[in-house]
Amino acid sequence: MSPSPVRPRERRSGAETPPALVIAGRAWLEGRLQPVEIAIDDDGWIQSVGRVRSGPHRHDVGDAVILPAATDLHVHLREPGGDGETIASGTTEAALGGVTLVGEMPNTDPPVTSVERLEEKASLVRGRAAVDVLLYASPTSPRSLPGLARAAGAFKVYLSPTTGIEEVPTDEELGPLLERLAGADLPVSVHAEEPSSFSGSGSARSPAEWNSHRPPRSERAAIDRLRAAPDRLRVHVAHVTTPDSVRTLRDEGRSFEATAHHLLLSTRSGTDTRYKVNPPLRSEADRAGLWAAFVRGEVPCLASDHAPHRVDAKSLRFDRAPSGMPGLETTLPLLLARVRSGELSLEVLERAACDRPARWFGQPLGRIAPGHRANLLVVDFRDRRPLRASRLHAPCGWTAFEGWEAIFPREHWRDGERSVEDGEYVGRANGRVVVPEFAHGGPGEGTRRR
Repeated sequence: MSPSPVRPRERRSGAETPPALVIAGRAWLEGRLQPVEIAIDDDGWIQSVGRVRSGPHRHDVGDAVILPAATDLHVHLREPGGDGETIASGTTEAALGGVTLVGEMPNTDPPVTSVERLEEKASLVRGRAAVDVLLYASPTSPRSLPGLARAAGAFKVYLSPTTGIEEVPTDEELGPLLERLAGADLPVSVHAEEPSSFSGSGSARSPAEWNSHRPPRSERAAIDRLRAAPDRLRVHVAHVTTPDSVRTLRDEGRSFEATAHHLLLSTRSGTDTRYKVNPPLRSEADRAGLWAAFVRGEVPCLASDHAPHRVDAKSLRFDRAPSGMPGLETTLPLLLARVRSGELSLEVLERAACDRPARWFGQPLGRIAPGHRANLLVVDFRDRRPLRASRLHAPCGWTAFEGWEAIFPREHWRDGERSVEDGEYVGRANGRVVVPEFAHGGPGEGTRRR
C-alpha cells in the first residue's frame, strides 16, 4: 500500500527555462485585485508570478479573475456502498465546482477500518477520479492503527453516531485513542457532538425539532472533550455550527471548518428532510452569528460535508430519513455569489476555501505562488445564474439551494491542463491518491501519490 515518495524536483528558474504556458488576467495578490501573468512549467507547477516576457503558449482570460482551486476537507462519495454517488461522479462534480482535492471520509459500507479496505478504496480512485483524493481512515481497530498510520492521509473520529457510524469512543477510550493518533502525525478530523447531551427520543418531525434533539450544547460538550487531546495532535473540528464554538476553538488555537449549509441555512429555511443534517441546522440567530464570524475571517476553513442521499431515502419519514445534503459542486459557487453581492470579501473566501485547507492537508495547492501546483480557476463574476438541480451533476438529483444565485468557474486548470472549459467538464480521469507532505517520512519528501 505505501508508495515510494515523489520527491520534489529541483525548481528551475523561470528566467532560465521558458514556461510551457502563461495564464494572464486578474488575481487577488498582496491585498488587492491586480493584473497578473502566471508562468507554468511543463510539469504543471507555477514558475513565476509577474510579467512574463516569453512563452510559446499564452492564455488571456480578459476581465475574469484567476483564483487558486479549492480543497474540500470533508466529502462523502459513498463508494463503496452504493447510494448512487461514486468516486467518478463526485470528483467530476468537484472539478465543476472549483475543487481540485477532496478529503474522502471513511464511513462507507464497509467502513475504512483496515489497510486492506484503504487499498480497496484507493483502487477505486485510480483511473476514475477527476481530481485528487486524500483518503481518511477510521481508527476504530487498535490492531489496524499502525498500518493505517503508515498508509492513510488522515483519520476521522466520530464522537456521536451518524450515518454509517453506530459505536463511538467512551470517555475512558477517547484519551488513549487520541494519544495513539498523535503518534501517527496525520490530520485528525472530529465529528463533535456529545450524545449524552442529546434530548428526547430522536423522533423529530422537522429541522427545528432535530435541532432541539441534537442541540448546540452537544457540540460544545464534544469540543470540551477534545481537551484530552495531546498538544502535538493535529486536531480539526468538522462542521462547526455556532458562534460560541467559533470563539472557543479560536481561543484554544484549534483548526475547524464551517459548511455552506450551516452558514446559509437555518431551521427557518425549510421543513422537509432535505434540511436534515448532522449536526442540525441551527436557529437563525446562530446561523447569522456563524456567518458574521465567517465574514470577519474567524472561521479558518470552508468545507461541504457533501452527503448526497438519493431522493427515495430522503423521502422517508423525517426521523427515519438519513442526514446530509449534496454540496461539493455548489459550495464555492454559492460563496462566490456572496463575493459578487458585496457580502463577503474575496480574500476571506480564498483563504478559507483554498489556502488553509490545502495547508492542513500538507499540499502545495491553494496559492498563486511559485512552487505551487498550477491548479487554478477562472471566474467571471458577471456570469450569475440560479442553481437548478436539473443542471447539476450529483446523481441524487436535488439541492437544498434550488433557485439560489451561484457563480460557477468558467475554467478549471489542473497542473497546467484545462479540465473545465466554458463550464463543461473536458478533463481526464487522472486524479491521484495523495497524503500530506509531512506524513510517512517527515518533511522534505514531497507529495506522495499512489
